[in-house]
Amino acid sequence: MSVVLVWIVEGTWPACVDAARAPARAAERTVLLHVTDAQTAGAARGAYAGLLGRTPPPGHRPPGPAEEVEELASESSRRLLAAAQERLGVPCTLVSRTGRPEREVVAAADRADLLVCARDGDRARPGPHSLGPATRFVVDHAPSAVLLVWPDPPPAGDPLSPGGPRP
Repeated sequence: MSVVLVWIVEGTWPACVDAARAPARAAERTVLLHVTDAQTAGAARGAYAGLLGRTPPPGHRPPGPAEEVEELASESSRRLLAAAQERLGVPCTLVSRTGRPEREVVAAADRADLLVCARDGDRARPGPHSLGPATRFVVDHAPSAVLLVWPDPPPAGDPLSPGGPRP
């Protein structure tokens, strides 16, 4: 295996990194990818502008909301990627992108042999609802092999029984 891509997402990244450890050791290259959702950043900028209004009070120049939001998102992404890199324990490339997460991950997976990502939906039972919309898109469209992991221990019980396992 030459390239392993690990999708780093707040809340589920430790499970992805743990699952990627063995493939990463065998890979020629490992990439940790974090994507900041452009819509989230846009909503934050809009909320900031809405709170302050369009015209600042006389003598007061508010900081640029777009720059602040982008700086905070960038710093958060750097910290998350650094923590993931430390946990992985092998040399890797850190990539931070902004855009639609599902599209950015699929585009990055075009150059990977294996994509590691986590279930991010209903964790109480297996099945289609255990994937959020972005992860479902990635699983359906990734041009590489996909290793899909549970961020927590999988639900107990028979996953094929009617209604699945009971929480």
